[in-house]
Amino acid sequence: MDLSCKFDGIKLENPLMPAAGPLVGDAEKMLWLEQVAGCGGIVAKTISTKDAHIPHPCIYGDKDYIMNCELWTEYTKEKWINEFLPYFKKHSVGKPLIVSVGYTKEDMEVLIPQLDKFADAFEVSTHYVGNDLNALGETVRTIRSLTKKPFYMKISAHMPDPEGFAHTIKVNGANGVVAVNSLGPSMKIDIASRNIIYGNAKGFAWTSGPYIKNIALATVYTIKNAEPDLTVIGVGGIASASDVIEFLLAGASAVQMLSAAMLRGKDLYKKIIDDLPAALEKYGFSSVEEVIKTKLINDTKYEKGNVPSIDEAKCIKCGTCSKVCPYFAIEMDPTPKFNSEKCFRCGLCVSKCPTKALKYVKADK
Repeated sequence: MDLSCKFDGIKLENPLMPAAGPLVGDAEKMLWLEQVAGCGGIVAKTISTKDAHIPHPCIYGDKDYIMNCELWTEYTKEKWINEFLPYFKKHSVGKPLIVSVGYTKEDMEVLIPQLDKFADAFEVSTHYVGNDLNALGETVRTIRSLTKKPFYMKISAHMPDPEGFAHTIKVNGANGVVAVNSLGPSMKIDIASRNIIYGNAKGFAWTSGPYIKNIALATVYTIKNAEPDLTVIGVGGIASASDVIEFLLAGASAVQMLSAAMLRGKDLYKKIIDDLPAALEKYGFSSVEEVIKTKLINDTKYEKGNVPSIDEAKCIKCGTCSKVCPYFAIEMDPTPKFNSEKCFRCGLCVSKCPTKALKYVKADK
């Protein structure tokens, strides 16, 4: 099974990379992800002109999300330029390195010339720049004047105009978008102590992980449809081989993962890569590139369908469908019985059924 993918002159042996963050915070970590975890490419933790001053504790993990107020790298740009990046390049097996940088035009004028010799491409975080597309365009033009390498602007999940973002970076010289950065600001409160925990000076952190996957997918899809010529790298909520395939179908050319590996273990990278061939075969694909080239179907219908059908053999009579039905249309007797007049055909019961005994039935022709 061919897992490789290509974009902007960069070839990855598989589409999974780490996202910028704690797991790529120095050369040793990046080499582990390249050579032990088997990632197709490496992304360095975001470097800025100043090292970050980070509150402690700074990372909170729940079942499906990470809250992080870690900011960018805690090390100086000089340490990256003089130690981490030279060491990585010396010991690397040659997989592409994307150097993440932030945040302003002035930062780019300092960072890009000094980091260019190490990077196969750049990822540029706009997390703290705001929503000013004019400032974004000026930053993109500045970067393009400083490097011939591909570079990708990372969009925040709360950006109100992803199409405008995509158009602005395209016309000013960027190669693509990394979608999406973490969502926020967000808060974590400890009721017993009446304290805000895991927050910055304002009490805020940023949320990432499986919790934001659907937002990330929609952003990838929106950007790729608005600007098909832009490369999109999908990030935000990936935790399985099936998630990788979903992002590729939505319009991504490759993906990044960080939070799920922090929640479920760093060996998740290798597991996803190992699981990917079987997942591709399961869904009828012969390669990663075939997924990328497949046009996603939007078959949304507005006709009112029939009430769900039930597979009696699968039904365990748990009553979940009746409990969650917002239209009071299901009674248990002892299996679900639908009131066709009350049923809104919303599909909630179908999605919540633990044994997949219910199936949505399209309207009769």
